[in-house]
Amino acid sequence: MFKRSLIAASLSVAALVSAQAMAVTGGGASLPAELYKGSADSILPANFSYAVTGSGTGKNAFLTNNSSLFGTTGTVHYAGSDSVLSGSELTTYNSNYNGTYGPLIQIPSVATSVTVPYRKDGNTTLNLTSAQLCDAFSGAKTTWGQLLGTTDSTPIRIVYRTGSSGTTELFTRHLNSICPTRFATNSTFTNARLPAGGTLPSNWVGVAATSTVVSTVKATNGSLGYVSPDAVNINSNAEVSRVNGNLPTQANVSTALGSVAPPANAADRADPSKWVPVFTNPSAGYSIVGYTNFVFGQCYKDASVSTDVRAFINKHYGGTTTNAAVAAHGFIPLTPAWKSAIVSAFYTGTSENLAIGNTNVCNTKGRP
Repeated sequence: MFKRSLIAASLSVAALVSAQAMAVTGGGASLPAELYKGSADSILPANFSYAVTGSGTGKNAFLTNNSSLFGTTGTVHYAGSDSVLSGSELTTYNSNYNGTYGPLIQIPSVATSVTVPYRKDGNTTLNLTSAQLCDAFSGAKTTWGQLLGTTDSTPIRIVYRTGSSGTTELFTRHLNSICPTRFATNSTFTNARLPAGGTLPSNWVGVAATSTVVSTVKATNGSLGYVSPDAVNINSNAEVSRVNGNLPTQANVSTALGSVAPPANAADRADPSKWVPVFTNPSAGYSIVGYTNFVFGQCYKDASVSTDVRAFINKHYGGTTTNAAVAAHGFIPLTPAWKSAIVSAFYTGTSENLAIGNTNVCNTKGRP
C-alpha cells in the first residue's frame, strides 16, 4: 500500500512553516506531492520547499512570481504541475517577464495514471468502459443499476477535485476524447463538465486535495472518484476500477505511453510546449495517462539557486538515482531517451543556449 496517512495532510503546513528558511521555493500539484516532499524517499533536496496548492495555483505562482500563493515571501523558483502550460500562459509570460526573468523551462518529471477509486458494496471487480465513465461523471446515469445494467438503485456519488487541478485536466482530457459534448478538457471539474458551471447533483462531493479523495470515496457506498496512483493500491481491483479491462499498473501505463520521442530539433527543443506530450485515448494499456511536470526558470539572479536547480536536474534526469522512489509511489520514470534529452538541453548543452544558467542568455536576466 502506498504511503498516505498524515504525510499528505501535513505537506502544505510543513511547506508554509519552512519555506522562509529554504533556498529554493516552489509548489503546485498535489498528485506527486508525496514523491516530492514529506516521505522518507521523497526526491526533492532538503532546501527545496514544496507547497501543495494544486496545479493551477502552482502555475500562477510561478508565472507571476507571486509567492503569497505558496504562503510565503520572496521569489518563486519553480512549480510542479500536471496541467500543461497553455499557449496563452506562455505568451503572457514571454510578454511580461521573459525580458527580465529569462525563458521558462517546462519538462516532464514522471509519467502517471489517473486512477478511479470506488466503493460499491458487494463489488470488488469493477470494470468500467470509458463510455461508462462519461455516463457516471457527467451525471447521465445516476444509479449504479443504470450504469451497470442491473436493478441496483444505489445512487452514484461522484467525488471530484475542487479548484484548478492537473489531475482533473488529465482525467477530463480522456473524457473529452470519448464524449466531447459532455466534457471539455479543463483543470477545473465544474468547467470541464458541460455545460460549464452547470448544477451538480446534490449528493456529489468536491474535495480540495488528493489526500482527501480516497477517504471520501471510502466513506460512503456508491462513491466513485479520480486520483493519483500514489494514493491507492494500483494493483488492487477492490480499490480501483479497471478501465476498459486494465488496472493502472505500471506495466499498463508504460504500454499506454508507447514510444513517444522527445523534441528532435532545435526549434522544438526551445519551445516549452513541445516537451510535454499529452494523451487522450491510448490504443493499448491503461486509458488515462499523462505526465506531471516541472516548470523552472532558465535564469536566476541568485547563483546558488541556479546551482541547486542544476544539481537537481542532474540527479533526477542524469541517471537512475530517483527511479526506485518514483516507482514506489506508483509513477513511471522517464525513459533513458527522455532523460538524456533533458540533460543535454538544460544541463550540459551549450550550442542551443537552453541550459539553466547559460551566460549567453542569463547575463542580465534572472528571477530575482
